[in-house]
Amino acid sequence: MIQNNPQPTLDTLFRRILDRQPDALALVDPADKLRVTGQAPKRLTYAEADRAISALAAHFIEAGLPANSVIAVQLPNTVEFVLTMLAAHRIGLVVALLPQLWRQAELTVALNRTGARAVVTSSRIDGVIHADLAMNAAAEAFSIRHVCGFGSDLPEGMASLDDAMAAAPPPPRPATQDARRAAIISFDVTSAGFCAVARTHLNLIAGGLVPFLESGLPQGATIMSAQGPSSFASVASALLPWLLSGGALVLHHPFDGEMLQRHINDQACDTLIAPAALALRLAESGLLSQMPTLRQVIGLWRAPEQVASSGQWPAGQATMTDVYLFGEAGLFAARREDNGAPLPIMPGPHGAPRAVPGTSVAGDIVLTPKGTLGLRGPMISVDAYAPPTPSTHLLVAQPRVDYVDTGYAARLDRASGAIVITAPPSGIMAVGGYRFLSDDLQEWSRRLGQGAMLTALPDRLCGHRLAGRANNNARARGALAELGLNPLMVEAFRDRATAS
Repeated sequence: MIQNNPQPTLDTLFRRILDRQPDALALVDPADKLRVTGQAPKRLTYAEADRAISALAAHFIEAGLPANSVIAVQLPNTVEFVLTMLAAHRIGLVVALLPQLWRQAELTVALNRTGARAVVTSSRIDGVIHADLAMNAAAEAFSIRHVCGFGSDLPEGMASLDDAMAAAPPPPRPATQDARRAAIISFDVTSAGFCAVARTHLNLIAGGLVPFLESGLPQGATIMSAQGPSSFASVASALLPWLLSGGALVLHHPFDGEMLQRHINDQACDTLIAPAALALRLAESGLLSQMPTLRQVIGLWRAPEQVASSGQWPAGQATMTDVYLFGEAGLFAARREDNGAPLPIMPGPHGAPRAVPGTSVAGDIVLTPKGTLGLRGPMISVDAYAPPTPSTHLLVAQPRVDYVDTGYAARLDRASGAIVITAPPSGIMAVGGYRFLSDDLQEWSRRLGQGAMLTALPDRLCGHRLAGRANNNARARGALAELGLNPLMVEAFRDRATAS
């Protein structure tokens, strides 16, 4: 039982839907979950999801995790992620989102940086034994006291959350939830290096309202989410619209156009949330016209400088809303015009939806003195990006900056006055949702010895793609894997097939 709180948490939003429609469909697993994790797909009503959430919450309490402690989560886009997130929030834990591509080196840094007390993972994801990765990373993090996972063949010492969910949940305990406390921690890379970004429930809800209102999502929507749950954007653009609409959330992992089409049609989804470039590819290939129930497409742009030059959205039954993502700093959204062209983005305060005058302010778009784009508003965590105060200036008052500089180069269009985003942050590479410093590439190349090269090449879909060259590619792959680097680095040294 939760004490009344005028400021809702994510669990509060879930319980409001549960009280209205306990038997309504809430969550649907990816159709290929058996291949991805080795577990059968689940379909849960709100009542069934609530029982699983309560059981997981009880497990975390029994594991000795006090309120406000950090629990690190590395899971695929399955119902277990949603259940774990809501279970953690039900008892006041903070969820640190670990990208699926991260391996031991990055996992260890994140666990130590956040002081995480527990790790939640899956036994395997797409053939990779993530349970072993989590155990190895946890061994290098002194704060970890509990390691648990979903799936079979978990290593010794890792608690089974499937067994915890199967157990009858104990009677609910009164709990006070504070929407002003941290709910998630996500991870970004800035020119200053690795950055942990904490956000409250209020920050998350403010972020989720932007795509929810701008896209015109109806109440009771059936939402297909085809993105990894490892960032602020993934939570704000999928989990929050689901909780705000009170409909069903259908999950897809990984991206496969034909399987996605079948799953959307089978579940009669009216909304698709996916990377924008892949959504545009669906439209160009004609698959979009074969999804008659689809009414809204929310496209996520991790390379927002590419929106203005993107192709037009075809006229038809589905509208397109562009969501501009700036790492973990923040986002804004704009629903495309009737002609399918991206909507011009004007500086200053913006509401949601933009087409309705007088709506509440969702954020503020700023052109900084450095010629970069800045963001401020209720979703923005300014303190997470604030530079450290130099020790020599401790006694000198520093000017307060109320916005986050995204680092994206921007200018004003002389004719329209709209913001034009011209380039990504200098010195930062992005491969899809994975960001890293360009200096890191040189460092990894040096570790591989003479004759090795690792570079980032421009890519229309992902922003960049990695390419490597070494005297012995197989040896280079092995060396990078031993260093605990993610597969983007390792597979840059794959052997290219030659034509016969």
